[in-house]
Amino acid sequence: MRKILYATLASAALTIGAARAEETIVWWDFLSGGDGIRMKAMLDEFNKEHAGKVKIDATTSEWGTPFYTKVQTAAATGQGPDIMTYHESRMPLGVSEGVLSELKPEELGAAGIKASDFSPANWKAAQGPDGKQYAVPLDIHSIILYYNKDLLKKAGLLGDDGKPKSLDGVDNFNAALAKLTGNGVTGLSVPNDGGSGWRIFYTLLNQQGGEFLKDGKFLDGDNLDKATKALAEMQSWTKNGWAPTNTEYPASIALFTSGKAAMHINGVWEVPTMVDLAKKGQLFDWGAIQIPVLYSQPATWADSHSFAIPDRKGNPLTPEKRKLVLDTIHWFNQHSLEWAGGGHIPAYLPVQESAEFKALKPNSDYVSLAKTAVFDPVSIYAGVASPVYDAAGNYMIPALNGEIAPADAAKKIRDDLQALTK
Repeated sequence: MRKILYATLASAALTIGAARAEETIVWWDFLSGGDGIRMKAMLDEFNKEHAGKVKIDATTSEWGTPFYTKVQTAAATGQGPDIMTYHESRMPLGVSEGVLSELKPEELGAAGIKASDFSPANWKAAQGPDGKQYAVPLDIHSIILYYNKDLLKKAGLLGDDGKPKSLDGVDNFNAALAKLTGNGVTGLSVPNDGGSGWRIFYTLLNQQGGEFLKDGKFLDGDNLDKATKALAEMQSWTKNGWAPTNTEYPASIALFTSGKAAMHINGVWEVPTMVDLAKKGQLFDWGAIQIPVLYSQPATWADSHSFAIPDRKGNPLTPEKRKLVLDTIHWFNQHSLEWAGGGHIPAYLPVQESAEFKALKPNSDYVSLAKTAVFDPVSIYAGVASPVYDAAGNYMIPALNGEIAPADAAKKIRDDLQALTK
């Protein structure tokens, strides 16, 4: 399957091949678990294909703050990699810190990288607040709804196509949770970490047409009411016993995989967990879909792993090395069907729209979310390992667990974040 796709992308024979002596590309990433395994396989494939011409020397650091702190320190002293992975949600902060090197339209074009090969929202999220391009997206990753087909079928909530039915709308979704809860099974399990809380909250806020940040103000005007409504819906899940409270991340997955939770909200990155268990015969018949539309419009929180070139102070890449790096980035996008095996949706549309990706399950069952994905607010206070994530842990998760009133949580989130701007 993969070979067929690669044949269609034969024109991608990179100018990498023109290198006279073997060049080394220094690479930093933060990819662990299933992502790390898949990326290592792709790196090995790249190095094998370009042996004697180009070799990637890759280093993996700890995800989140440790990685970004390391990058910032290195760039400021003219050190660091030639290429690095970077969350698109961190673009505003990265630009403000002077960590990212602008990618000029002409050099992107020379490497075959075109904006039209990416969805507009995804491409834009790789830009800074100044509208300049600082990264190239590799994927779209989001939260999705995992479901136990056997339990949904017993509850009359599984369509003939094997997908859930009657879940759209708050009333329908809550009725389904109530119907699925009982006999030692809860309707839903969700992790109690700040990241998960933010992703669910931001999804429900945007499904109401809400804006978390507008004109420099957090949850301004009626956005505070929409935030309260989102948190109240999340709290209803635990308050009514449809989801257990204070469920640690691994435990929330275990509840689902053991059949004790009929549905589970988590990132696409847990798809390999389900696939591996199913291959071992240790999992029921399962599926995954886009988060149901509970309010007025479809929307799902999303972020993107992207590739960027650090702005190494006093020690920039030569134009020739930048060309080599951008050619390499293009290679990874053209080969991103393999990356999609980690549950991700390829950012590169020729792969996303290919027959090979459409045959990949369950990814193609939730690829629709790419068209309505909502990326984090463009702010130095948002993104991975940011004050927004801190606010989620401090208030969104306690609201989910019934420890704070939704209205109070929404006000605390607004006030804490707004205070940072003064």
